[in-house]
Amino acid sequence: MAGLIPEETIAKVRNNVNIVNVISQYVSLEKKGKDFVGLCPFHEEKTPSFTVSEGKQFFKCFGCGKGGNVFSFLMYKENLTFPESVQKVADFAHIDIGEYSSQKPKFSNILIKINEEAADFYHRVLISTNAGKPGYNYAKKRGLNPEIISHFRIGYAPKQNNLLLTYLRGQNFKDEDLIKSGLFVQSQNGELFDRFRERLMFPLSNEGDYVVGFSGRRLAKDKTEAKYINSPETEIFTKSKTLFHFAEAKKAARSEKHLILYEGYMDVIAAYKAGIKSGIASMGTSLTDQQVYMLRRITNNIIINYDGDDPGIHAEERATRMFNQVGGFNLGIVVLPEKLDPDEYVKKYGAEKYQDEVKGALTPTDFFLKRLKQKYNLSNDREKLAYLDEAMKEIAQLSNPVEQDLYLNKIAKEQGVAQDSLKVNLTKYRRQQNQARRHQGYPEQEKGKSYNYSDPPIDKAQKQEVNDPIQTRLLYLFIHSKHAQEYLLAHQFLFPDSKYQRLAELWLNFSENQENPTVNSFLDFIPSELQGIIVNAEMTNMPQDFSDREIDEQINALNMRKINIKLQHLMNDLQDAKRKTDTDEILDITRKILQLKRIQG
Repeated sequence: MAGLIPEETIAKVRNNVNIVNVISQYVSLEKKGKDFVGLCPFHEEKTPSFTVSEGKQFFKCFGCGKGGNVFSFLMYKENLTFPESVQKVADFAHIDIGEYSSQKPKFSNILIKINEEAADFYHRVLISTNAGKPGYNYAKKRGLNPEIISHFRIGYAPKQNNLLLTYLRGQNFKDEDLIKSGLFVQSQNGELFDRFRERLMFPLSNEGDYVVGFSGRRLAKDKTEAKYINSPETEIFTKSKTLFHFAEAKKAARSEKHLILYEGYMDVIAAYKAGIKSGIASMGTSLTDQQVYMLRRITNNIIINYDGDDPGIHAEERATRMFNQVGGFNLGIVVLPEKLDPDEYVKKYGAEKYQDEVKGALTPTDFFLKRLKQKYNLSNDREKLAYLDEAMKEIAQLSNPVEQDLYLNKIAKEQGVAQDSLKVNLTKYRRQQNQARRHQGYPEQEKGKSYNYSDPPIDKAQKQEVNDPIQTRLLYLFIHSKHAQEYLLAHQFLFPDSKYQRLAELWLNFSENQENPTVNSFLDFIPSELQGIIVNAEMTNMPQDFSDREIDEQINALNMRKINIKLQHLMNDLQDAKRKTDTDEILDITRKILQLKRIQG
């Protein structure tokens, strides 16, 4: 599995990297005892079951079953080969691994290769060719300086037909792969054409920062064409699971302490110019549940700053409701004045003023109350009463009594009414909400908690690993103790499960041929389907002390298990023999059952 990279180079990378630091790029981890926990990046869950052991340098999800070391994590998360994962970890830790750093590209997926090549092509066209001048002039007009163009890898798809197709064919890519890339349209007679023409190109990257698609902004004056078009969904690009600038923003979230959600790419870029590096945007569509979960894995501090016009405000309201339903978020909402979007605001008022707007983000309740006020003429008593009634319904959803009192007091002062009278209505609406939930079969809950209390079921295919506590304990001793290993071999012990037996044999071979064999390095040399057994053994708090008597008892327990299985089969056979009234068969099976029961004692 180690490929062309020598073991000493792999060990150099492994021993100089902390798995917690690498996984923290993908998951917000919280210290719990001696380990770190977070939401699993491999399946959706509401209760963290993903654990990272800093001491043992392993990760394990006790929900979906995935586990391994730092290299395994990247292989799972980014679909990398083993050598690619070693290279990526080395890059992360700024470790020079010599000739092996450039021996292979950093990605093996053919569709990613094509999209990465296309990104480089579009970028070169924009910054260094006459064909790219319309795009470059437009970029300058929009305030995109060379640093921004370089950081976001912005490019240009020329008006000329099939330049990209010609270029990629010249790079020896096959048409069947080009079709799958999403970069081309195929006619009925099978001919390929460039999908993007005369558009400013924004590469769309996955969580590992590899280009998986594009969004093209129309430069042509023909308004019958869509202003933005995205790559179609492919094997590597799913709009609902992709966020613009996410790979970069999640790094900035650690220093800026939040992620900021925008509507469009230019808003993210405007925020970046204003010194805000944690901006992200969805793919020109409404926010999705999958995107909300992606954000929750990184941080619970989310600021929403959509456009300041009416559609933008409605979209902010919808997004806020989505985050509140999932729960666990600390939300802030920015509503820019004059119906400006972030890009327009930064151009008009500057970066410093925009940063002040972000710092002054509203709480969700403030945002909804502000929206309610705009619906009513508060100088009219009838409408004021309607406003107060709706406001109490909103506040009734809050679970924090301090928060309730804060907004009750604020509304009472603003509207010149007694706080006690508002409390009467508040209590009434809380009671109604609780009754409605009970009627629907839900327990009472706090605002912001989804009614779906349980995590989604795990696909059984994800949890195919064997987890036999007795065999796991014996394998652990076999690997960690020379005495236990020799004792088991002397007694000619074989693990009943073929996977455990194979691991024992692989460890013997590995330890004999390695100068300093470790479990972590062993993991890199065994098939992925066996790694879960090793990780289970390592992530379980196995006692280090043992005795020969314990080994004997564990072996005896396995033998008893074999006898119990045989007995069950014999009892089934006995029932069949009785149905057939086969006297000889009945006597033979009964004799075998008695022999096994004597062994059982």
